[in-house]
Amino acid sequence: QVQLVESGGGLVQTGGSLRLSCAISRRISGITEMAWYRQVLGKERELVAVLTSGGRTNYVDSAKGRFTISRDAALNRVYLQITSLKPEDTAAYYCNVKGAVVVNVEGAKREYDYWGQGTQVTVSS
Repeated sequence: QVQLVESGGGLVQTGGSLRLSCAISRRISGITEMAWYRQVLGKERELVAVLTSGGRTNYVDSAKGRFTISRDAALNRVYLQITSLKPEDTAAYYCNVKGAVVVNVEGAKREYDYWGQGTQVTVSS
């Protein structure tokens, strides 16, 4: 079983920066995308940043210019650098890894979708 463990959250003042880290417990083949989501209590989980296996990135509009998603393949980690933090960035941030592995000689694939437990980011005004 694969485990994702996020870290790096905390209490930060408006305008501050944080780097969130997601440690993946073992190497996984067939990754198609790595992403960070965030969720405010009582609201739906929101996708904020995506990094595809081809190296493309995409961000929610509110994150553009302030959030940077990256990957360290050697350390098996995914990062989210956040700058110019705003109170509305306050949320629990979750790491997500999606992909598929070939399961038989015919080439059939089994998809996977792994999540971490989240790390809380609180931005004070």
